[in-house]
Amino acid sequence: MVKLKMFLKPTCTTCRKVKGLLREMGAQLEEHNLGKDRLTAEQLDALIGPRNYLDFLNPRNELYRQRKMKEHPPKRDEALKLMAQEPNLIRRPIVIRGGQMVLGFDEDALRKLAK
Repeated sequence: MVKLKMFLKPTCTTCRKVKGLLREMGAQLEEHNLGKDRLTAEQLDALIGPRNYLDFLNPRNELYRQRKMKEHPPKRDEALKLMAQEPNLIRRPIVIRGGQMVLGFDEDALRKLAK
């Protein structure tokens, strides 16, 4: 059985969809509720690592749209602080297996990760 770590919000439709797919595939999930157990800026920095931090910003979030982050992306430090303060700004779910990571609902990538 494959063990995966999943950062999610239980109320998120996409998170529930991904969780259902992974469970259907027989994956064992270690869940981290982003709403209850907020990540600090330091934890987010470690989680994102060398990846592009902008990929972790949720374009559907109100704050993202208000601040026009697509046109004026925040610097990494500012983005990490904002995501730590406002967990809904984090694109989700984040599914991890070892050094591999899938953001959002990407069925092909999730199936590969769960094999």
